Amino acid sequence: MSLCILLPLTTSLHFIKVVKIEVCNYFRPCGGKTTGQSRLATFFENLGWKVYRAQETALVLMSGGVKFSELSGEEAYKFQENLIKTMLQIENTFFDLAQSCQKNCLVICDRGVMDGSAYLPPEDWARMKRDNGWNEVNMRDNRYNQVIHMVSAAFGAEEFYTCAGHKTRSEGLDLARHLDKITAQAWVGHPYYDVVDNSVDFEEKIMRMINSVCNRLGIDASDRLETNTRKRKFLVSKMPSTEKFPPFQDFTVIHDYLVTPSRKMQARLRKRGQNGVWTYTHTIRRPEINQQSVELRMAINIKDYNILQMQRDFNHDTIHKQRRCFLWENQYFQMDVYMEPCPDKCKGLILLETYTTKSVEELKVPDFMNIVKEVTDDPNYSMFNLSLKDCLTGSPTRVKSVTNSGAAPPTVNGEHS
Repeated sequence: MSLCILLPLTTSLHFIKVVKIEVCNYFRPCGGKTTGQSRLATFFENLGWKVYRAQETALVLMSGGVKFSELSGEEAYKFQENLIKTMLQIENTFFDLAQSCQKNCLVICDRGVMDGSAYLPPEDWARMKRDNGWNEVNMRDNRYNQVIHMVSAAFGAEEFYTCAGHKTRSEGLDLARHLDKITAQAWVGHPYYDVVDNSVDFEEKIMRMINSVCNRLGIDASDRLETNTRKRKFLVSKMPSTEKFPPFQDFTVIHDYLVTPSRKMQARLRKRGQNGVWTYTHTIRRPEINQQSVELRMAINIKDYNILQMQRDFNHDTIHKQRRCFLWENQYFQMDVYMEPCPDKCKGLILLETYTTKSVEELKVPDFMNIVKEVTDDPNYSMFNLSLKDCLTGSPTRVKSVTNSGAAPPTVNGEHS
């Protein structure tokens, strides 16, 4: 099951959250979907939110007698194209309702438009994008603001996997694992992508999913959702060769900090793009209350981005990164390579990040990377401090082979594996 979240491009007095849930069977067919969607909807309805649910488009069409085994290659292509177009229209209907809603609103979308790409050969997906004027940054990153992939029961909870009684699904374990992998891969590169595996029981899995939505919204769930998810950050000594990576997506990321009325508050802009298509985000970190710091992230348009740039804090340097996103062992990682122009202390710096509930002993980092140390709680490696012009006089401590080798800063090529 995967979940995606979208915020409006315009700031309003109420939050709009659009959530896409894509389900891989758990316990019984559609049990994860029904339970996950119902629990998420109930949770937010109890908070006084309006909740809309866009049902799975593929299920409607497939239950009408469509069988992929009976379709020619061109028929399958047209079916997927029409499925995505239908999905876009259904979602847009709910998005419009959410925009006019006068209270906080959550839209839960069963599956999302990028799912279709997982079931097409790469050349057909490229043709479909070209024929319809689509691009992946808009369809994946701009349309949805969060993706949570709930790993199939076929991985780690095989005893609960079954298709018995499901009218439109018949895959065995091997095929289910394959479909889970390619569908999860379709969302790699999304700026807010979380993966929830089967290392916990079903109840905890659902709680993690709901809690991730609350975290993105800045909602304090108190003890209703017990979880210990946190961001983990690691210093990497050098850039591994491209062939060692699993399939990945590369992005250019530009950060600017803004002037705020209080030193205890932070505000920043992010411009994130791929192949000349960009997304823009405005983030505000509020002062700590009861030892908790809340971040509010708002998707904005290019006009608002340019206006907010006039509030740039010139005590901070602009930060340029190449960001590589990939899945490894059912864990979503992003690796930031700091690029020039940048402060001296950022030259050659590579940081690997992931969000996880796993302990230090349980978390497996990619074995093809040379991890120098964990720097999660080291303030020297916070982007705020790295960008400060007068904060640090030199680069954070790194191994001599990096700092003294005389080699040029690592680069990331733009190819996709």
